[in-house]
Amino acid sequence: MRAPARELFRDAAFPASDSSLFSSFSTPLAQFREEITWRRPQEICATPQLFADRAQEGQVKQGLLGDCWFLCACAALQKSQHLLDQVFPPGQPSWLDQTYRGSFTCRVWQFGRWVEVTIDDRLPCLAGRLCFSRCQREDVFWLPLLEKVYAKVYGSYEHLWAGQVADALVDLTGGLAERWNLKDMAGASGQQDRPRGAERRTCRQLLSLKDRGLLSCSVLSPRTGTRALGEFHAFIVSDLQELRDRAGQSILLLRIQNPWGRRCWQGPWREGGEGWNRVESAAQSELLSQLQEGEFWVEEDEFLREFDEVTIGFPISEAGHLQSLCSGRALCHTQELPGAWVKGQSAGGCRNYSGFPSNPKFWLRVCEPSEVYMAVLQRPRLRTAGHPGRDYQAVGLHIWKVEKRRVSLPKALSAPPVAGTACHAYDREVHLRCELAPGYYLAVPSTFLKDVPGRFLLRVFSSGRVCLSAIQPAAQSAAPREVLPMGEWETVRLRGSWRVGRTAGGSRNFASYPTNPRFPLSVPEGAGPRCVRITLRQHCRDHEGLPIGFHVFQAGAPAPGRPGGVSRGRAERPPGSVRVIQSHTRLISIPKVHSSLGVTAQLRQPLVHSPGLRTTGHLCPELPPALHLQPGGPTGRRGCRCPAGAALKPRESSPPQTPWLSLEPARAWALGTSRKGTEGRPTPAET
Repeated sequence: MRAPARELFRDAAFPASDSSLFSSFSTPLAQFREEITWRRPQEICATPQLFADRAQEGQVKQGLLGDCWFLCACAALQKSQHLLDQVFPPGQPSWLDQTYRGSFTCRVWQFGRWVEVTIDDRLPCLAGRLCFSRCQREDVFWLPLLEKVYAKVYGSYEHLWAGQVADALVDLTGGLAERWNLKDMAGASGQQDRPRGAERRTCRQLLSLKDRGLLSCSVLSPRTGTRALGEFHAFIVSDLQELRDRAGQSILLLRIQNPWGRRCWQGPWREGGEGWNRVESAAQSELLSQLQEGEFWVEEDEFLREFDEVTIGFPISEAGHLQSLCSGRALCHTQELPGAWVKGQSAGGCRNYSGFPSNPKFWLRVCEPSEVYMAVLQRPRLRTAGHPGRDYQAVGLHIWKVEKRRVSLPKALSAPPVAGTACHAYDREVHLRCELAPGYYLAVPSTFLKDVPGRFLLRVFSSGRVCLSAIQPAAQSAAPREVLPMGEWETVRLRGSWRVGRTAGGSRNFASYPTNPRFPLSVPEGAGPRCVRITLRQHCRDHEGLPIGFHVFQAGAPAPGRPGGVSRGRAERPPGSVRVIQSHTRLISIPKVHSSLGVTAQLRQPLVHSPGLRTTGHLCPELPPALHLQPGGPTGRRGCRCPAGAALKPRESSPPQTPWLSLEPARAWALGTSRKGTEGRPTPAET
């Protein structure tokens, strides 16, 4: 191996010392304090590589650290190249490259945004071998490097001792994860009392999800078959197979992978077990040949009896959209807003307390019949090693249907909610699913106890168009029969990309300009002028920023079969249109245009980058409930937010960089442009 030409990177923020290994010396890891050394991969093996050529060679294995929950979530990345590229930006120099400098960068999703974390590649070792996580082939290093990134995010390796698979899945995908308690779903503690229909339905759902998302199962208290595996241990469900026994009856088998890397299962479907006598020898040989180190087969009834919980990561498409676990529909529309429970002001506690109405409140406007997932994510706090549940409050979420925006709060909250979490849970994130008809809904996240402070992120994933807005807290002197105001902002985001040969049309200097992503923005008649903020954001690395811009055109009535009045030919600039000149800068603005269509626009490159992209954009308009933004043709990521009051004017006191667009009732088109031929992929956005 060629020696590096310069000194290798040393991460001063996460040094190769005890401060990175331990937080309180409260776990069994502390007994190895004097024996752990730090080595770079080229000091551990002759030819290190980042990824394996075959998936089996990159299979996760657990070491001395009790982070099976995190390692199970890492297995989700092996199922999707899109997710893997999102966490590990492609193109990083590794050990055989001339530009290798001893560092790697990964991305972790934290409280609504992707955070880039850079580490050096010095890894903890015992007797010259990795002492924490490793891959099946010990010369493959993506897993121990990602484990070190995660340890840096949480403060130390010891902080990773014990946790929830669901939390790690969210951190690595930015999506949602769902936990199914097998005993609760069975309906009773005893096997003889369980409704067998519910058991079968649960596992059949897992069968349909095995190839689309990660499946993990956990043992919380060991019983006969699992005693050798220990308690509070997480496993990976690597496969499910349905076959017929010799009598023609259906059998569902689950292939379980133990991150410890050894087979400790003593059930009837172990190698040589009596369960295999029920199936043909050909089926037995085929299924046993599929087993890798640390894997074993379990029958459905045995699985439900011996395991306690299943965690399911929501499938994520290549376009970055979550897919519903229930229907399989794409949840293309996403919204998120931060909030806080403030002691003495907005920490009203659960519905048992009279102060419940003081909790943070949000409007959810559903524009079309939709399947909606709504989640409350608590702000991460410093973890307690070995006791992750103590870091979060018990939280819940309830939704009420209201007939109009101006509603009496006490009256609305006295009615039964249309949806709510079953109970308040001491989890980092809770979520609910519901089918909602068009209209307005009031969402109230709450803590179980009163006057408990905390911060949270409210997230919405929907199959149809939705708008989310925060309700401003009422003044302290407000009357008890408070009437909620209408002057909130609503946000709509759409994602998209410029793709070579399809939607990367370049600026208006090119005849291909109309092929750029287009977004119809409609203002219904009689709504009066509204103020709209539009932001186009490019996702790329700092040194790869390309000139981008956007134009807003006032369009005529849509042609039959077409969602707007912009011709597919060379776009002209009609009177009343506005534009943002293409620029590399983080922030640009133009003065207000005094016409029926005026704008002061903002354009910036993000501080948080998306994986492996050169250029990706989203346009973020902010608009009132009367306005509608929808994708036209290939979509770009865009978001909208605007005050809902009638006849609002642009803020004259706003600084030049504040983007505002004042629209009279009409139709308009927004087009985002980049340099011609520049390609990018959609990524999450912030407003």
